[in-house]
Amino acid sequence: ARIATPLASYSEKPDRARAEAMLAAGNYLWNSGIFLFRVADLLEAYARHAPELIAPCRAALEAAEKDLGFLRLGAADYAKADAISIDYAVMEKASGVVAVPLGADWLDLGSWFTLHAFQAEGKKRLALSGAVTAIDCTDTLLRSEDENIHLVGLGLKNIAAIAMRDAVLVADLDRAQDVRAVVEELQRKNVPQAVEFPRCHRPWGWYETLCLRDRFQVKRIMVKPGGILSLQSHVHRAEHWIVVRGTARVTIDETVQLLSENQSVYIPLGAVHRMENPGKVPMFLIEVQTGSYLGEDDIIRYEDVYNRAK
Repeated sequence: ARIATPLASYSEKPDRARAEAMLAAGNYLWNSGIFLFRVADLLEAYARHAPELIAPCRAALEAAEKDLGFLRLGAADYAKADAISIDYAVMEKASGVVAVPLGADWLDLGSWFTLHAFQAEGKKRLALSGAVTAIDCTDTLLRSEDENIHLVGLGLKNIAAIAMRDAVLVADLDRAQDVRAVVEELQRKNVPQAVEFPRCHRPWGWYETLCLRDRFQVKRIMVKPGGILSLQSHVHRAEHWIVVRGTARVTIDETVQLLSENQSVYIPLGAVHRMENPGKVPMFLIEVQTGSYLGEDDIIRYEDVYNRAK
C-alpha cells in the first residue's frame, strides 16, 4: 500500500538548473499538481498565505448573476484578484501537506508541444487536425479551428501552426510554453483577440463578428427558438437585419412585423427595437451596423426577459 509522506517542499515550474538537480537527486515526485482537500482547509490556507485574494473573490460571488445556466461572477470585483495559481499562492507556502505517489500514466496536455507528442503519427511525427494539408513536413502540428480556413504547411520542421477564425499562431514547438508571453504582449498592444472570442454567447443565442472596419460591422446572429433580445436603442449606430434562415419577429418603435428568409429591415439610429424568434427552429440573420461607434456598450435597454435591463 502507498503511504502518505509529509511534503518537505513544493516547487512549481522550477528553472532548468533546479529541475536538473532535482532529477539527479532522485527523491522528488513530478507532476504533483493533483490536489485533494476539504473546502474548509483550502479556505483556511488561502486566508493564511494569500489573504489578498479572499475579499475580491467573496465580493465577486456576492455580485454574481445567473446566466445561461451558470453563475457569472462579478467581473469588476474578480478583476481585483491577482492572476496567480494555487501552486504559487498556497502550495509553495503551505505546511501539513502530504504526498502519495501515483503510478498511473500521465501526460500534461498543457502546451502545443505535449499535444503534438500525444497526437503525432507516422515516421514524420505529424499531428494534423481540421482542414489542414502537410507537404514535406516533419515533427509538426497543424490545426485549423475553422472549416473555412485551410491551413497548409510546406517544408516545416518542429513547428506548431494553429489557425482560428480571428488569429493564427505559428511557433517553434520548443517555445510552446511561451504562449502566455504571447497573450501578455497582445494585451499590452490592446489587440482585441487577446480578450475576446469570435463567438459571443448570450441567453437568447449567440453572435459572431464577420467583418469590422471603420464605421461598419457585419455580424452573424443566431436566436434560439423562443429567444427574445432586449427592447433597446442605440445612440451611435443604425442597423440592417437580413434573415437568412427561419422567421424573425421584429419590433421597431410602434411597428411589429414578421420577416422570413431573405427578407430584411432597417433600424434607424435611435429607434427602439427588438428581435425575437417565434419559430421552432434556430433563426439566423446577418446584421450590418453603421455609425461612428460600434461598441457593445452602446445599448440602452428598456425591457429584458433575462433581467439585463439597466
